[in-house]
Amino acid sequence: MKFAVIVFPGSNCDRDMYHAVKDQLGEEADLVWYKEANLADYDAILLPGGFSYGDYLRSGAIAATSDIIAQISKAAKAGKPVLGVCNGFQILLEMGLLPGAMLPNEKLKFMCHYETLIVENSDTMFTRSYDHQEKIEIPIAHGDGKYFCDEQTLRELRDNNQIVFTYDQNPNGSVGNIAGIMNEKGNVLGMMPHPERAVEALLGHDDGRRLFESILTHWREQHAINA
Repeated sequence: MKFAVIVFPGSNCDRDMYHAVKDQLGEEADLVWYKEANLADYDAILLPGGFSYGDYLRSGAIAATSDIIAQISKAAKAGKPVLGVCNGFQILLEMGLLPGAMLPNEKLKFMCHYETLIVENSDTMFTRSYDHQEKIEIPIAHGDGKYFCDEQTLRELRDNNQIVFTYDQNPNGSVGNIAGIMNEKGNVLGMMPHPERAVEALLGHDDGRRLFESILTHWREQHAINA
């Protein structure tokens, strides 16, 4: 499986994401500069955390207008896995691939620590290696991590089982305790916590590793079916 890790000016978790899939899973991965506009040869797209364009205007707003966005949208439309973490989640929201918006944390402070997440939907290509309602430890590192959507959107997210992760103890004031959501098709996941920073016990926890293993298992099964 071949992963593209998209790098924007200000990305700072791209190497962590690369390490998770290249060194831990042993799969092919490239760091793809945002001006490169051909993602056709990649099987999955990863949007890492950081501060793209210095978070000017809004977090992820400028990155969402860059050259590579059309290719990311094309990959998502084709059903390829697209994972956006932290700033990557913010970019997916600004692109319109996921509903809602990101606001400054409720206490207006940058937060960087481990949080307990609850796996609300284990029947996805990203979470099939987890159990339903399993509690996992994943670090957060954000200042604009308060997820917001209107009541109708929240109902739709719940009705369609698009809420993938929630916080056990909501650290930032996100509506519905939401930590991660996916699109209706189920191939685009955005989450504020950083699974790529929890892929080996040396880092404190390895609960994030199974997210990447889930993507890989799904891809292998799909290609075995299509072979």
